[in-house]
Amino acid sequence: MEFVIDQLDQHQSLFKALLKDLDTPMILWKQTPEKWCLLEIVCHLYDEERNDFRCRTQLVLEKPNDTPPPFDPIEWVTKHRYLEQDYHQMLNKFLNERQQSLKWLKSLKSPKWDNSYRHPQRGLQSATHFLDNWLAHDYLHIRQIIKLKFDYLKQQSSSNLDYAGKW
Repeated sequence: MEFVIDQLDQHQSLFKALLKDLDTPMILWKQTPEKWCLLEIVCHLYDEERNDFRCRTQLVLEKPNDTPPPFDPIEWVTKHRYLEQDYHQMLNKFLNERQQSLKWLKSLKSPKWDNSYRHPQRGLQSATHFLDNWLAHDYLHIRQIIKLKFDYLKQQSSSNLDYAGKW
């Protein structure tokens, strides 16, 4: 688990480097209407940090017989009005939440990573499962952010970007 927690810690700096100091056109750009822009991704990361991964990992560690609260990340986009949020505030809120998550994770003394609850469709869901998926979620969104930035450059540039290599 130490590796996963270390990676989550390193990703805090990586997310900051990838997402800070961007201009509004890039922040709001979408390749297609159904895809997310950077503002929506940052809002999603903030909600997931608080209301999904940390919440579920903590609940399974501390109260494995309790059922985690339901959530719908797709619904959050409209319910939490992602496109009306201030990008820089949301980025800071996400990074602060990640810091709180890391503080909590690093404070754990002999956590019972095998604790689990039984999901009606997915079966046993352990604390390890949630922690591993937390890191996997980071990887997926890091890839998404990099691809979005590449596609934005491609759309803005008059150059053929094939010289750099194939995506």
